Amino acid sequence: MDNHHITGINLKVALMDTDYYAMQAINGYLAWDRRTRVILLSESWKQLWENLDALPAAELPDVVVLDAEAFDHPGGLREAILHLRDRVPRVRVVCLARYADLRRIEAAVEAEARAYLLKSEVTLHIAWAIVYALERDLLVTASIHRVAARSMNRRLRESAILPQRREYRELTERIRQAIELCVVKGMPAQLAADEMGISLHTIRSYIKEGYRILESADETIYPVEMSPQEKAFMRITRIEDEA
Repeated sequence: MDNHHITGINLKVALMDTDYYAMQAINGYLAWDRRTRVILLSESWKQLWENLDALPAAELPDVVVLDAEAFDHPGGLREAILHLRDRVPRVRVVCLARYADLRRIEAAVEAEARAYLLKSEVTLHIAWAIVYALERDLLVTASIHRVAARSMNRRLRESAILPQRREYRELTERIRQAIELCVVKGMPAQLAADEMGISLHTIRSYIKEGYRILESADETIYPVEMSPQEKAFMRITRIEDEA
């Protein structure tokens, strides 16, 4: 996937997570990224299935982000993914989990999940992870890959690892914090300034400098109507390009 061109990618995404707040956070991250459009939010497998049944064929999701720990046992996860793939042609299933449980991971991989990611390792990079997974047989985060060394499943052992977040050498931790508070979390500048213990003038200067640094280090082609905040969000949440 050519990360220098984001136009032409328009993925319909369904989210299912038993943790309401985690689901809302993921929904917020995906909403900022024009390549992903969340069409369903479900807090249970039953609700997801009912929501899918209510959709016309043209609106079925391209990607389902599935809480891998919503099922009592690995076999339940495996069957759920198989049912999804049978119900929605060409769907990509991305599993999110809190723990690197090998039996559960193997069940997802056997059912042809496209990705298995730890929530703590993907966080606000979820849109980039979904796009990165499109042209890979299987994508995992680093902790999942370490656990995979104990598996006999060849596909799992040979999985691609989600790259680390992109580093911008000029971007200090304080400027990054200001960008993440104001852009990623949507905090008003005055509240962000209070959070960081700095003046409103200072945080505004941090944001301005942060935008300059992010833009100077990015060759991505964005739609002309995209706002500076949208561009900053995509830049700060970006993962490193594949070497």
